[in-house]
Amino acid sequence: MKIAPVLAALKRHAGLHGLLVHTGQHYDHQMSGVFFDELGIPRPDFDLGIGSASHAQQTARIMMAFEPLCQTHRPDLVLVVGDVNSTLACSVVASKLGIKVAHVEAGLRSGDRRMPEEINRLVTDTLSDLLFTTSADADANLRSEGVAADKIHLVGNVMVDTLLGHRERALASRSVEALGLQRGGYGLTTLHRPSNVDDPACLAGLLDGLAEIASRLPLVFPIHPRTRKSLAALGESEGRGRLRDIRLLDPQNYLAFVDLMAGARLVVTDSGGLQEETTMLGVPCLTVRDNTERPVTISQGTNTLVGTDPQALIAAALDVLEHGGKAGRIPPLWDGRAAERIVAIIAATAGLA
Repeated sequence: MKIAPVLAALKRHAGLHGLLVHTGQHYDHQMSGVFFDELGIPRPDFDLGIGSASHAQQTARIMMAFEPLCQTHRPDLVLVVGDVNSTLACSVVASKLGIKVAHVEAGLRSGDRRMPEEINRLVTDTLSDLLFTTSADADANLRSEGVAADKIHLVGNVMVDTLLGHRERALASRSVEALGLQRGGYGLTTLHRPSNVDDPACLAGLLDGLAEIASRLPLVFPIHPRTRKSLAALGESEGRGRLRDIRLLDPQNYLAFVDLMAGARLVVTDSGGLQEETTMLGVPCLTVRDNTERPVTISQGTNTLVGTDPQALIAAALDVLEHGGKAGRIPPLWDGRAAERIVAIIAATAGLA
């Protein structure tokens, strides 16, 4: 979702040539492969096929597989996106080989180093030569960490590029109607962060909150594979106990999921990307975390940080149902042209503008 618009913009620039490396960190078809098909992403030039492992093992495997590619092809720039282990691993390899690094979504900070993603962000930004940011707070974070101002470029949000580029197709998919739902008459929830779903007490509490919301508003819950395992370990299954009134779904493709978001009365999530997408769609979002690396979605968007206490979640949901939730506004430069700006800056840096 993040790389698709960048690849499209690169293709339109005659002086730049890109090679796409799929590390295989996200390897399930529904969690990765389907996006290549729906978003028109070309087949990867290289697929490292890394798969699942611990953070250290996965990062090491990516580095070992990526280094020979860099040594063989000697790129002028390695562009990484987001905050996953692939982001960190490829940045370290490139930097040690003297290859410049560009980071898309630079400068995001939760302030919580217990999150593996926070470590990945900090290290990647330290190594990067071009830092492409989504919002002014990210710029401020980087400046406070001593990053030179000429490395920082506020370009907007590539996730928004993808959303705006495919929103009409998503709405035309009529996924909401296919599930027998009424637009504006249901809630959507996703949970996948280890801090929420790997802790049985925390997950049970969130399920208590969701069950109470579901007694007042139908809830649909696309299940991440990690979360499905945790639910099974708790003895929770669809149609019983806390999940009695919650409709579980398999992971959804991109277009179907955007349609589900756009039609929802509210969204309950621990996802960073959904905080941004709901802001663009004007849908109230309740984030079940104690912090967020995307504070612009709170200060300007439709997002509310509610923590993981089930009573706080219930109260926030009832407030949305009774009073309509936050209306929000679109942050600056979230206009669908972030990838164009990124490629223009890369080209200028390479003397190809």
